Amino acid sequence: MSISLSGKALSSINRESPRYKLLQDAHIKIAQKDIFTWGTAASAEAAIRLNWIDLPESSLLLKPAISEVLVHFAMRKRLILCGMGGSSLAPEVLAKTFNKEIFIVDSTDPHYLKSAMAPGLSDSLVIVSSKSGSTLETSSQRTFFEEALKAAGLSPQDHMLFVTDPGSPLDIQVRVAGFTVINADPNVGGRFSALSAFGVVPAALAGIDVWKILSDAAEAKRDFLADDQTIIDVAYLLSEVAGQYVATTDEGSGFPGLSDWLEQLVAESTGKDGRGRLPIVCEDLEAASKSKAFILTFVQSSGAVADLSVVAPLGAHFIFWEWVTALIGVTLEIDPFNQPNVTEAKEQTSALLSEWKTSNGVEVPRLTADSTDGDIEIFGGGLSLKQALLQVIESTSTDGYIAIMAYLDRGADSKLAELR
Repeated sequence: MSISLSGKALSSINRESPRYKLLQDAHIKIAQKDIFTWGTAASAEAAIRLNWIDLPESSLLLKPAISEVLVHFAMRKRLILCGMGGSSLAPEVLAKTFNKEIFIVDSTDPHYLKSAMAPGLSDSLVIVSSKSGSTLETSSQRTFFEEALKAAGLSPQDHMLFVTDPGSPLDIQVRVAGFTVINADPNVGGRFSALSAFGVVPAALAGIDVWKILSDAAEAKRDFLADDQTIIDVAYLLSEVAGQYVATTDEGSGFPGLSDWLEQLVAESTGKDGRGRLPIVCEDLEAASKSKAFILTFVQSSGAVADLSVVAPLGAHFIFWEWVTALIGVTLEIDPFNQPNVTEAKEQTSALLSEWKTSNGVEVPRLTADSTDGDIEIFGGGLSLKQALLQVIESTSTDGYIAIMAYLDRGADSKLAELR
């Protein structure tokens, strides 16, 4: 078996329980790509979202296209990847794991974008990854780098590669403009796209053996289809034993960033209708143990402390956790493939930009703070930063959580992580 389990929670598994049997039935349905696995209401979305199941095998079809771009962009030694969420998290894990350099641009922070430009663009390849091109951040990044390349006297077509769905607005636009494009499978959602063109293409250009990643994923898939106990055990623990919060850490796993990838996959897929599982990414096992949450790790030696440790090759982790997430969706009775809050955020952002649009461009209105503490503006209650934070903490229910939304330079402002 390519995946092994250990941990204190394994003794809590009841393989005769109705929940375990439900998961076993769902496992079979997922393998058959049954669109009604998550109920009738979710079937329309499932009908266009289940090809992630085939990616360990179907992504091998990308070989010719990847071989072509490797030759075409052979002189571009520095990779810049523009993408949000599922379009960048898996490539980032792969790059960190194999010690390869990919500058991830998942922000519109001007200081961070400036740092992406710092070495110059003459030997850079900018990869723009977006299913449709409608994500405002990625669209803005695309425009930024196109203009920057032109300003540097460089041809954007010689320094940019696009990964997008076939026939998407972005696909049509950039093909007409003469850019190089690799199409991804349109029937795969962003969160489940680690083994698709969105994950494989940037990794291959960085010099990673993506075919080994796919091979490991295919082997893991064969294993848990032949013997479902390992994958059902994990899905059972996370849906029946873990509770809402799951503390994860990459410490010792050799896969830096895996917890970040898993956080988006699980939280965004399951966090709906007042239900869900929320991974809390911790720096190490010590920090995870202080969280009082169910502890998940990816290294065998943590088994004495961790509730669950899942050890596997990186490619196996990708397909395994996508499958587990789909199973959890069944037990929580939610649609793991839709994204109502993402769509809502995009629509509201577009509405605001339209509202602020003038003949001179977009003019963001000046907001007046309720109070200030030095250089810090406070919107809401509290006359000082300390008071404001205390009010937030005190107003949070005992089973709630506080999320710090940091729209900052992920490099220069990385010390902010110490706040946690």
